[in-house]
Amino acid sequence: MEKHILVVEDDFDVRALVQTSLKRAGFRVTALANGAKVPATLSAGPVDLAVIDLNLPDADGLDLTRLIRERYKIGVIILSGRGEATDRIVGLEVGADDYLAKPFEPRELVARVRSVLRRMELTSANAPIEEERRAYSFDGWKLDSSALRLFDPKGDEVPLTTGEFKLLEALVTRAGRVLQRDQLLDLVSTNDAPAFDRSIDVRVRRLRRKLGDDSKLPKLIKTIRNGGYVFVAKVERA
Repeated sequence: MEKHILVVEDDFDVRALVQTSLKRAGFRVTALANGAKVPATLSAGPVDLAVIDLNLPDADGLDLTRLIRERYKIGVIILSGRGEATDRIVGLEVGADDYLAKPFEPRELVARVRSVLRRMELTSANAPIEEERRAYSFDGWKLDSSALRLFDPKGDEVPLTTGEFKLLEALVTRAGRVLQRDQLLDLVSTNDAPAFDRSIDVRVRRLRRKLGDDSKLPKLIKTIRNGGYVFVAKVERA
């Protein structure tokens, strides 16, 4: 089944280039010039990945990315003329799977779309059976590896990106052990995953925010100076 890609880009020429490149690569593409119709488009049918421009006429691309992350489990690639490191980090912090600065090579965009989709499939429910039936509880929280879902102490689901889930799972299943950043990168990344400086730190900050864990007085994820991170809460198999 062909993958469905949503493109949100206000520049006509860029939108046409992205749409044509993805269609030629075998994807089904829906292209929008603004963010107004994004919620309706996502609700109307399955979308596998969204390519979002940051500078939209009616919406902030970061806010749109955050909204998508809160409501839908799809891949997100930010496309932007702002290529500075800080912009890239902010994009990752709000939940983007990848960030591509303009001008870009169409083949690179197609490659990154395929890379994000592959990583999503690798962490889907089609995991081996021995990996499917694991669930963990800690400090009232429940991490369900079989469904790739996290539930807070009230029983409400907390949306996580694929990268956030893999990082939390890596920490929880190795609770009490100090994990260096390069070790965590090996645990949460695949061979075709794009490498970003400070990507582990970015994911940890996002996780702490969603878990309500204060970095200064952590109850769950503790930073080890010049060492990495350690999950300090007691973990039980649920």
